[in-house]
Parts: sequence; C-alpha cells; structure tokens
Amino acid sequence: MDGRIRSSGQRVRQEISKRDAVIFDLDGTLVDSMWMWKAIDMEYLGRHGHEYPPLLQKNIEGMSFSETAVYFKREFKIEDSLEKIKETWVEMSIEKYRTEVPLKDGAGRLLEFLKESGIPAGIATSNGREMVDAVLDSLGIRKYFQVIATACEVAAGKPAPDIYLHVAGRLSVDPKRCMVFEDVPAGIAAGKAAGMAVCAVEDQFSAHMREEKKKLADYFIEGYEELFEI
Repeated sequence: MDGRIRSSGQRVRQEISKRDAVIFDLDGTLVDSMWMWKAIDMEYLGRHGHEYPPLLQKNIEGMSFSETAVYFKREFKIEDSLEKIKETWVEMSIEKYRTEVPLKDGAGRLLEFLKESGIPAGIATSNGREMVDAVLDSLGIRKYFQVIATACEVAAGKPAPDIYLHVAGRLSVDPKRCMVFEDVPAGIAAGKAAGMAVCAVEDQFSAHMREEKKKLADYFIEGYEELFEI
C-alpha cells in the first residue's frame, strides 16, 4: 500500500479506481432510511396485537422484502396473505421514501466521481421494487446506475451472495473486480461471499455493530466525504 495514502477514505478511493464496477446496498448505505423501518414495524405489529421484539431488526437483517414477509407471517401468526403484508408495508413507507428519505452525505459526490471515471455502478438491495423506484426518482439518482436489482429477483437474500453475483453478472463484470458498499453485517458478509472487496459504511441504525462491521469488511468509513479529503 502506498504510504502516502493515509486515511481510510483515501485508501477506499484508491481501491475504487482499481475496480471494474461498484455495487451499493441502498437503505442505510446510499440513503438515510433505516430510521423509519423500526417505527413502521412497531406500528404494523401493534395493529396485529404484538409487541416489538428487541431483536427483530437483527433477525431480519439482510432478508429480501419477500423473505421478511414470510418471517412476519410465520413468527407473528399474521393472517394476511404474503402479498397483503407487502402491500401494507409499501403503503406505510412509500410516501416517506418520496418525501423524507435523503441521500447520505457525500454519496452524490461519489456517484458523480464514478460517472466521470467511467466506472459502472449497480444497486443490490433487499428492499421492494416500489420503494426503491420511489426513492431513486425522488432523489434523481437513477441515472447513475447501470443495474438496479432487488433480492426478490434471486434465490436467497443476504448474507447469501446471490444478489451481488446477480448484479455483477448483469454488469458483465467479474465479481472479484467489484467493490461493494454496505451498512450491516449480513450485507457485508454477502459481498465477501461473492468474492468482492467490501467497504462498510457507518449508519446510526447499525452504530452498535461497528466492531462487527469492521471485522467483516475490508474497509470502514464514517461517511463518503472521507473519500475526498486531502
């Protein structure tokens, strides 16, 4: 490693320049949205007469939107169909994605850097397509991505590598030539299992898992601004 590359952000930026593609998780990684899901889950479970279990978010971490619906139906004996469960979550979250979810600080600068550098970018998210479309369009960032995929399109959600391998395949890039940005351990593990370099991104929601994230990932940054510090 070049001794002049001193900060973690500079090392990550140097690593990006060596890669053929960069793939991002969405919630908690590119956009600041994790804050709303605990509130939505608490309200949803309350409607069905259940308390919010303290380990719920850890238990569903990395699951696809469909897998999460299966989990809720099984664990909480929800009578609604899986499609109805998902429809309700979309109704509860879609307006927040359109109006209240911001791009994480510095993320736009990184996306512009990738575009200017000719490095393809993809999204590999566990979220549902309707919410993904809503936030990408509201923030005006769809133009930066050559591939946008959800875990519902593959056999297994994170920590399985399926979604990352799927996106790399659609980008026509060797997985070993990709770099991943992720915010939670399950996603980091998925990227590593796909043979990709992984940079963990700090997020308030997963701050208590910081040490676990650092151990799993190749790199760790507090925020994207670090990539452009001199």
